[in-house]
Amino acid sequence: MFELHFYAIFIFVLGLLFGSFFNVCIYRIPKEESIISPPSHCTKCNTRLKALDLVPVFSYLFLGRKCRYCGEKISSRYALVEVATALIFTALYLKFGLTFEFFKFVVMCSFIIIIGLIDYDTTDVYAVTTWPGIICGLLFIGVGYFLDKPFMDGLYGGLLGGGVIGAIFLLTRGRGMGSGDIEICALAGLYLGLKSSIIMLFFSFVIGGIVGIILMITREKSGKDAIPFGPYIALGALVAVFFGEQIFRWYTSFLIG
Repeated sequence: MFELHFYAIFIFVLGLLFGSFFNVCIYRIPKEESIISPPSHCTKCNTRLKALDLVPVFSYLFLGRKCRYCGEKISSRYALVEVATALIFTALYLKFGLTFEFFKFVVMCSFIIIIGLIDYDTTDVYAVTTWPGIICGLLFIGVGYFLDKPFMDGLYGGLLGGGVIGAIFLLTRGRGMGSGDIEICALAGLYLGLKSSIIMLFFSFVIGGIVGIILMITREKSGKDAIPFGPYIALGALVAVFFGEQIFRWYTSFLIG
């Protein structure tokens, strides 16, 4: 029990650090800036931040949610991304333990957090985020083969995810989905496999449809406005990771019953 708590706390802290790095990626990639150089700095006064300014969540709270040097307000989303990443990583550990699946889904979730939030901010999906995720997914499939994991399942998942969105893209001539959405679904499908990719697609459309209707009812968006689908693919993928097997078993038992 002590070992379980120790690893959970360690992974939570690690998740906070990764979340801090993800914030850098989310901010810099759309600006076509390096995610490594220059070091972290205030986006208002450009002052280079010190170590005490960069402690995830705690620096945000300790500094009163503003820059130590110029007083510029810091968005609460930075801390929320850090906490959300830590919670997701910890939940993956509690579900899978320190297994192949844990490391595989940590990598997948890392990519979809970055991709989903960039898409939310810009309605753009960048190849520099999707293709490394796809390559890593293929590598996990290859490694899994030597660990007696189903080899074709991940490939089928990637083909299904990318194929369904690709078909919608072609049928609507790009008005219903963007080409980047094909890449996101193919990426997630490689990690999830066939059954969980079905769950991902279903919940992506359900969540995206509900949010889209709410946005139109509140007149924040019109039917002609572009609504990024990446965040909903990411949410659908998370549902599939944590509840996909249970949902699939329930559905099949319901059909048989």
